[in-house]
Amino acid sequence: MAEFLKNLQKISEQIVTIEPVEAIELHRKSEVCFVDLRDGFELLEHGLIPGAEHCPRGSLEFRIPVKSEFHQTYFSTCDRFVFYCSHGQRSILATDTAMKLGLENVCHIRGGMKAWLAAGGPVARYGSE
Repeated sequence: MAEFLKNLQKISEQIVTIEPVEAIELHRKSEVCFVDLRDGFELLEHGLIPGAEHCPRGSLEFRIPVKSEFHQTYFSTCDRFVFYCSHGQRSILATDTAMKLGLENVCHIRGGMKAWLAAGGPVARYGSE
């Protein structure tokens, strides 16, 4: 576990991390896509950021590349991407992966959905949009 956390810290130093308050400001901009990396049961239990796209962490490698049969068009139409998970660890890995796959203007929310909610960010029920 110590090695994993050390690696996570190293990756974290190489990506863009934003605070929840900044994420709330970005949420008001239409050219920014929020990407929820959590599993479906987490979305059902805790909701998601309104308008966020759902892409489980394990699916990124298939959904980002344009030539993939599983490509999601929002990965080629948005100007900026904000990844988040429950506490911010999966989103660190996802941001790194997305950058390695060629996605630009990618960041993640420090502390994830938990920090978003603590900062007063809006939440929607999964499937209600």
